[in-house]
Amino acid sequence: MKNAFILSTIFSLTLFSCLQSGNSNVKSSNQSDSIKQTNKTENPMTTITLKGNPIHTVGTLPAVGTEAQNFTLVADDLSEKSLADFKGKNIILNIFPSVNTGVCAASVREFNKDAAALPNTAVLCISKDLPFAQAQFCGAEGIKNVTMLSDFRTDFGHEYGVQMADGPLKGLLSRAVIVIDSQGKIIYEEQVPEITQEPDFAKALAAVK
Repeated sequence: MKNAFILSTIFSLTLFSCLQSGNSNVKSSNQSDSIKQTNKTENPMTTITLKGNPIHTVGTLPAVGTEAQNFTLVADDLSEKSLADFKGKNIILNIFPSVNTGVCAASVREFNKDAAALPNTAVLCISKDLPFAQAQFCGAEGIKNVTMLSDFRTDFGHEYGVQMADGPLKGLLSRAVIVIDSQGKIIYEEQVPEITQEPDFAKALAAVK
């Protein structure tokens, strides 16, 4: 009888331990699901298209009225430039996949043409192109009124929600324009819905005039 009682007690303790472990695992699983759901909510993707086919960016553009987050990018001399380097100026961020495509090159030419007439304004043309390719393009095209900056070794694409998360151009930046005023506030933004389309140059320029 004594041995039976001992065995029964051991069995009960073992069963209780298993149940507690199971509850802990369920709780941990629920917490993990909750964290995943929270992250999904905090980092929503944006749906755009490439020749009509849906693709997504890693996030959304920062909202108008918010303070622009500082960032670091690479200039054509391989030095690093940040948003703080242009403090006190109106800033146009012309963001695109690659300067080696027709629409992207056209956007750089357009902003280069208009930038000279904009008071106290810096136009930053940003892509994942290597600085060497950006410098070569500017030299061949006579581009002198904009600043070419590369995201090839920084995290601007994630910080500003413009890096493409899927599709054939995955890893490159989407086409977007963000305008920041001299106080560091975002006053205009456009996530171009179709990669092959040009941004609305007139609206972007009007934001700083």
